[in-house]
Amino acid sequence: MYIIIDCGSTNTRLYLVENEKVKDKLEIAIGVNSTVSNGNNNILKQSLTQAIESLLDQNKLSLRDVDFAIASGMITSNLGLLEVPHLIAPVNINDFAQHTCQVAGYNVLPIDLPIIFIPGVKNDIGAATWDNIRKIDLMRGEETQAIGVISSMPLASPATIVELGSTTKLIHINKDGAIAGSITSLSGQVYAAVKKETFINSSMTDSDSNIKNFYCADILKHAYECVSRAGLLRSLLFTRFIQFSLSTTAAERKFYCECTIAADDMKLFDEAEEQGFSLNGDIIFVGNSERCKIYQEMLKETKGIKNNMVSITDPEEIAMLGIKGACYIAKDHVHKHCI
Repeated sequence: MYIIIDCGSTNTRLYLVENEKVKDKLEIAIGVNSTVSNGNNNILKQSLTQAIESLLDQNKLSLRDVDFAIASGMITSNLGLLEVPHLIAPVNINDFAQHTCQVAGYNVLPIDLPIIFIPGVKNDIGAATWDNIRKIDLMRGEETQAIGVISSMPLASPATIVELGSTTKLIHINKDGAIAGSITSLSGQVYAAVKKETFINSSMTDSDSNIKNFYCADILKHAYECVSRAGLLRSLLFTRFIQFSLSTTAAERKFYCECTIAADDMKLFDEAEEQGFSLNGDIIFVGNSERCKIYQEMLKETKGIKNNMVSITDPEEIAMLGIKGACYIAKDHVHKHCI
């Protein structure tokens, strides 16, 4: 039995796993941002320790019943518990297994629980310069989810995994099934900021704006054209302008705004091809169902891509990808030395 720790910037999820099946889970509203706020990781350590103890208590277990914990995500950064250097792409499953870092109990948390830290991945660009900054990309946590995809389904490689969360991240899987690199944008966080911090949100909020699975091909095309010609920032502003100039509903305006974000992200696919990441093969979308559909349809409409596309949208299924990936990577943990 073991505990999987998935630590992000603002939240951390813990899963109690036995025989690769989740027995229980716990989420806490603490991530590595607490290190930034407090100037140290003491709050993170305290919160993780309490969460582990709570997870065990509610299942009437003790630390003796757990073999180890597996940690991935921002917890392996300089803001987490232990900074683990990124692996340089391409990276396959065996590379992860060989470079996990196992730490003995009490070394990073005040409890007797060994922890296996999974490293992140960065693009192989050689020495970084201003001339090649567009090739720079890093991931911590998404690699575990990508391994979960690779180990869960047959892929026609080369393949592309598109993770639609607080960022949009394209992860290229080469013909050998290895993570060959990634390209990331801040789209998810930008959309959240637009909704929270600008008056645009007032044009997207109404009783009909909560309509599920709303879709309009014409609005998608117009949003893409606006971003292509006027840029993202001006196109976002049109969300408000059309409220007072066109006969539209809040649901239509919300859809338009979401499409402008996706339209700007189409540049990621151009960047992928320019950097040698083939878009042939399967394209796997991971995220909210409505957002996945927007990206799929925009790819078909604007780039003529007719590849096999698969969407993984169920929250539990998405969570299981990270769990499967972590389990797969940690299989050879017994061969590691504690530090």
